[in-house]
Amino acid sequence: MPPGSSQSAGRPHRVTVIVDEGSNPFELGVATELFGLRRPELNRPWYDFTLSSAAPAVRMHAGLFTLSDVAGLDAVDEADTVIVPNRPDPLAPPVPAVLDAIRRSAERGARLVSFCTGAFTLAAAGVLDGRRATTHWRWAQSFAARYPSVRLQPDVLFVDDSDVLTSAGSAAALDLGLYLIRRDHGAEVANAVSRRLVFASHRDGGQRQFIERPVPPVPDMSLASVLTWAQERLDQPLTVADLAAHAAVSPATLHRRFGAQLGTTPLAWLTVERVALACRLIERGELRLDRVAQSSGLGTPSNLRAQLRRHTGLGPAAYRQRFGPSTEPASGARSRRAVVPTPENPPGRFRQAG
Repeated sequence: MPPGSSQSAGRPHRVTVIVDEGSNPFELGVATELFGLRRPELNRPWYDFTLSSAAPAVRMHAGLFTLSDVAGLDAVDEADTVIVPNRPDPLAPPVPAVLDAIRRSAERGARLVSFCTGAFTLAAAGVLDGRRATTHWRWAQSFAARYPSVRLQPDVLFVDDSDVLTSAGSAAALDLGLYLIRRDHGAEVANAVSRRLVFASHRDGGQRQFIERPVPPVPDMSLASVLTWAQERLDQPLTVADLAAHAAVSPATLHRRFGAQLGTTPLAWLTVERVALACRLIERGELRLDRVAQSSGLGTPSNLRAQLRRHTGLGPAAYRQRFGPSTEPASGARSRRAVVPTPENPPGRFRQAG
């Protein structure tokens, strides 16, 4: 139940993180940074953030330090979003009380989120059966063998399966967290938060995990220059040949680099960037669809409508009502489709909704 929904009307959206014995402090820090810090510069209600555990004191990863005065699992019963971070040994049996709290949350319709091997905990609670999910690539084979009823997507950064969202390794927790903020508050707010973090504002959920591989004799050249160049010219009719010429490589080489570094194609990346720009223009108050379409490089209002609905599940009017400057901070109903690469849903979509 996102901020602004009827379930959370009149109070901030409550985010509770379940802290396990030996949890990774990085992922706990990600959740705290994204959802726990006050952000008065955004001038909107933010999240109500709580840590909870089956024990009042929890030793963190490798016993480096101990968290004390942590709220009990009753805090989970009050949460709108429940986050399950990684488990140090995902094959060890989870705490039964934690599984019970997760099941109760699922039954009452709370949004469930896992970071890294936290997907094992959600699966053990039975809330992933028949659903798409991901986890860290090193544990993917073990996960698939243990939970065959889960539709594992082992090579993506995160998966949005309506009210249950899962992410891959630790850094992917940032991607999923920013995605949740974008889903709850819109692209403009998510971009503001990412700038504070000095972190890329959007890596698509379908982007590949960085799987271990031999280091090539000559390191691949970064795409940063051509990406920045293209982002400054989204209103122009860019082609793959244009991008390849700027990068001083052949179109085939450019395709290979996009696939290796971003897990998508140049044209799919361009479309995502243009839709993201169109979203920002709408959020900033631009009312004329022809101007939004032209400025974002989507060309015509009809193409803008088609692409916006394809990538966000919303038409321009609905998107403006939800995220425009004249509305209350909102997020509306949850997404109902997963952000994972399939033949029907190729890499490059940054959000599915409604």
